[in-house]
Amino acid sequence: MHFRTICRIVGLLLIIFSVTMIVPSLVSIIYKEDTGIAFIKTFICAQIIGFLFWAPNFKEKNELQTREGFLIVVLFWIVLGSVGALPFLFLKYPNLSITNAFFESFSGLTTTGATILFNLDKLPQSILFYRQMLQWFGGMGIIVLALAILPILGTGGMQLYKAEMPGPLKDNKMQPRIAETAKILWLIYVALTFLCALSLWFAGLPIIEAIGHSFSTVSIGGFSTHDENIGFYKNTNVEIIISIFLIISGCNYSLHFFAFSKKKINIYYKDMEFRIFFLIQITLIIISFLTLLKFSDDSTFNLDLFNKVFFQVISISTTAGFTSDKISNWPTYLPILLIISSCIGSCSGSTGGGIKVIRIILLYLHWSTELKKIIHPNAIYSIKINDYAISEKIIKNILCFILSYILILIISTLILISTGIDYFSSFSSVAATLNNVGIGFGVVENNFFNLNDFSKWILILTMLFGRLEIFTLLIILTPTFWRE
Repeated sequence: MHFRTICRIVGLLLIIFSVTMIVPSLVSIIYKEDTGIAFIKTFICAQIIGFLFWAPNFKEKNELQTREGFLIVVLFWIVLGSVGALPFLFLKYPNLSITNAFFESFSGLTTTGATILFNLDKLPQSILFYRQMLQWFGGMGIIVLALAILPILGTGGMQLYKAEMPGPLKDNKMQPRIAETAKILWLIYVALTFLCALSLWFAGLPIIEAIGHSFSTVSIGGFSTHDENIGFYKNTNVEIIISIFLIISGCNYSLHFFAFSKKKINIYYKDMEFRIFFLIQITLIIISFLTLLKFSDDSTFNLDLFNKVFFQVISISTTAGFTSDKISNWPTYLPILLIISSCIGSCSGSTGGGIKVIRIILLYLHWSTELKKIIHPNAIYSIKINDYAISEKIIKNILCFILSYILILIISTLILISTGIDYFSSFSSVAATLNNVGIGFGVVENNFFNLNDFSKWILILTMLFGRLEIFTLLIILTPTFWRE
């Protein structure tokens, strides 16, 4: 394994990330806040650490193999989350412990959106903007950005792309060259962010909050600048805009590219994963609305209630985790249903979390095929998605992924229970972080501050498992990975 090449690339990526600290520094200057020094200190620290990784190894340019790709991505995300915590440690207010600073940083970068902060309305704008910015860079991924802007990473870049991007069908590229694919992904991402920010601004949000919430919407992150989250605005137009962009962002980005390049909107309808994803949203909205209507005083159609349900269901099922209502007041089975929907999550190749809709579809098709084989043992069946045959290798990969997902969910929940947290809160916390949805129930309904430090570190680990699609992190923990 080429460790010096790995160090060179990690150092280079960290130097790129350090430049992002200039933006919240400028925000602090604009709003005349004294927080800018914390971001400048972080910029300097990240530059130094990145230089120490890169400088001794800058001549090492070996082609990356699969193992190196996995290790670079995991190592970089750990270093990235650690450096991202520095501004919270340098700031006098909020005065965060090391554990809480790391939790907030990793929650932002993994687009989980779980927070340990409260009194958000009193925090400086630069800190609030920084949290949103972390989610935006974490949404599409710093490594994908680096592949787009640095030809130097082109050698073995596919290994990095596969290790960071979500979904089981990672060999499907929009362009032959991986750098071109990365550029297209980021262009779509930036365009959606701009349109979302503009729409929120027109809907009445201050420009800084419109930009911040466009960051956390398009990245499907869920951080807000207020304790009441989106409910603070009491603005139906804002909720509708965010919901629409969550659905767009929860869609496979390759569909956006082909729909735009071929000028055919029916590409979305032709895609099985998107059809099922859309059907899940509609079904959940109808079930939730009818349930709440049944338990309300007025059983006639209520537009305000429908809007609230529409926003909340899409927010959780796409794994954003924005809130506009106190969901704990809903009938008990609805929060559980929404937690399950967040486990399914968004489409592959999107910025959303969860298992991904495509894996659930393929799991169902495999189950259906196996039942048919019992009845007709000599028949030959093939599993197809959008007229493409799915190999047995991918099916085995998906089965292994879902088994790993269930084991991590169960083991992490049991660990949290062993620390004294109640069963439902433990399960809710792990589901919130593993699915990168952020919203919890029970003792973590408002935020995660009151959890013990050990539990927070376990949840940081589950955030990484969720963002890196389990295998990327799990594989480096196996002895086989380290054998030559």
